[in-house]
Amino acid sequence: MRDTDEDEDGGLPPLPAGSKNYITPSGYARLKAELLALIDDERPRIVDIVHWAASNGDRSENGDYLYGKKRLREIDRRIRFLTRRLEIAEITDPSVHHGSDQIFFGATVRYEDEQGVQRSITILGIDEADSLQAQVSWVSPIARALLKARVGDVVKLVTPAGVQEVEVLEVSYPSSGV
Repeated sequence: MRDTDEDEDGGLPPLPAGSKNYITPSGYARLKAELLALIDDERPRIVDIVHWAASNGDRSENGDYLYGKKRLREIDRRIRFLTRRLEIAEITDPSVHHGSDQIFFGATVRYEDEQGVQRSITILGIDEADSLQAQVSWVSPIARALLKARVGDVVKLVTPAGVQEVEVLEVSYPSSGV
């Protein structure tokens, strides 16, 4: 079993050296809620199961005990990861840019590539971006290319297939209180 810091990332990329851990208020709230659920609900429940299983005798073939101990290690690793990430989080509210046509953290951007394909993405923090929801981390190549551009700008995006140009079509931000 490896129980090192590299394993505590929860599958997320590490923060770039010297950078801040930007996160939206809602992203921070989600991570905090996950941390509290692990500490207050799931961990005590698993501890009870392990305690019960341990009281049943032979632990070497006790599935509840073995699985419970493994699950406790996973929970503890996630708790350490979330605690560290929340401690260094810099909450940034994208609604302050509402109405702007320039791309900053938290922007939802619609752009068009050289082939005429339009895509829409939202630029969020490393710990909250979900590619299945068209959300990208602010350190991703597309976000880095788009940051600080404005509607109508054409930016260069470096891809494995070479440099592509993408045109910014639309920029939006959530309004206050969302």
